[in-house]
Amino acid sequence: MAVGSRRRGKPRRTSADTTMASSPPPRPRTAAATASRHRSFWRRGISIPFVLIFVCVLLLINLAWKLTASIVSSPRFYSFDIVDEFPHDPGAFTQGLVYGGNDTLFESTGLYKRSSVRQVLLQTGKVQSYYAMDGSVFGEGLTLLGERLFQVAWLTKTGFIYDRHNLSKHENFVHQMQDGWGLATDGKVLFGSDGSSTLYQIDPLTLKVTRMVTVRYGDLEIPYVNELEYVSGEVWANIWQTDCIARISQKDGTVLGWILLNELREGLLRSGHTDIDVLNGIAWDEGKNRLFVTGKLWPKLYEIKLRPIRGPLKGSIEDLCPIKT
Repeated sequence: MAVGSRRRGKPRRTSADTTMASSPPPRPRTAAATASRHRSFWRRGISIPFVLIFVCVLLLINLAWKLTASIVSSPRFYSFDIVDEFPHDPGAFTQGLVYGGNDTLFESTGLYKRSSVRQVLLQTGKVQSYYAMDGSVFGEGLTLLGERLFQVAWLTKTGFIYDRHNLSKHENFVHQMQDGWGLATDGKVLFGSDGSSTLYQIDPLTLKVTRMVTVRYGDLEIPYVNELEYVSGEVWANIWQTDCIARISQKDGTVLGWILLNELREGLLRSGHTDIDVLNGIAWDEGKNRLFVTGKLWPKLYEIKLRPIRGPLKGSIEDLCPIKT
């Protein structure tokens, strides 16, 4: 075929031609566009580390809060330092003790035919005033509310109210606890114990029980709650047949701490006072922040200052305070 006779048509497109035709021409990169891309990368570059740091901070705060809550809710253990020693009647089977102001104490003593209510001078142990209870009554816990002393008696639901200025002036009342062991007050209500694990709240006007909580140390109910004292928002209790004081939350009965006073009785025994009985008697001088303790038939009354125990206990609390369950 002659060259001149070839038909002319549209040129055949190759794949390269198709690609070039379908792609838009590249945009020129301006300074603004470059800066915008750099800012975008900068944002993406710090966003991940920033979020990670923020999350880590939240986790640390949460962990610290849990640790703090755990420490606060965990019972604390206390030993003591002796601040001072005072004479105490070795014939007094102490069942209740309360600070009466002006370096005087009111004390309730037990045992049949030996029970009494007395006002005692702190410095000398001398009895200023004395009321001998009926020989058929076993005196127990005692507390002072205003001008009146409230006392309970063992194995009975009968209690007594005395004029603090004249102990011979008294009246009887009936309470709703199962027995009479301990009494204390915050100035508004009476707290009572009956030898069980129950802590009672009692209206001082009607003498009716208004609330009850169970004293617990972890999952363990603490029985034999005995002589009581109200100290800085807590109810402190001697636990019968031990030389330990439980610091109890009045709200729910949780044991907030343990005061270990074994060394006091052991010291008296070593010095030859072999006729003494266990620790019993707590008095708190709120005005001067003074804490006094003694025991049944102890020849001394002690002012002590608490000292937190650092590190692990030398034995379990069940060994140090053998609580009978």
